[in-house]
Amino acid sequence: MLAGFRAFFAASVLALSALISVPAAAGTLQCAPFARQVSGIEIYGNANTWWGQAEGRYARGHQPRVGAVLAFASSRSMPVGHVAMVSKVVSDREVLLTHANWSYRGGIERDVRAVDVSANNDWTDVRVWYGPIGGLGTRSNPANGFIYADEPVTIDQPVQVASADAAGGAAIRSAF
Repeated sequence: MLAGFRAFFAASVLALSALISVPAAAGTLQCAPFARQVSGIEIYGNANTWWGQAEGRYARGHQPRVGAVLAFASSRSMPVGHVAMVSKVVSDREVLLTHANWSYRGGIERDVRAVDVSANNDWTDVRVWYGPIGGLGTRSNPANGFIYADEPVTIDQPVQVASADAAGGAAIRSAF
């Protein structure tokens, strides 16, 4: 009986030491820090604040581009929104996303399918691949649009705007 207790005790200590070796402060990887890291877009805070924070700092729009961040809006199922980087543009209504904390708590997913299902083809309603069912999720998700990492906007920097001159040719002017 004593030998059985010793074996049980040794196994318990071994199991406990495996648990202790995991840092207690190790948290769950969230989408915003991951998107910031992979895209280079220096925005902080919850994902639902990225779209507003990008205004005046980064170009924003509704056309997918590699490296852009798709900013999902808050919804009942996503109260703090979501952000994901576009890793490939498949078509004007389909992209592949790289993101964290979507299908699996704290997990990273690379090159997963996302489809624009908005009525106006403007990426304001999106369905995203969901790992547990092995396909596009069963619901669509509201989105604000794309934040473009390669086009920072500076308030005191002139922006060149192309416009047609009186003869119909293109002219470039600077605007503030």
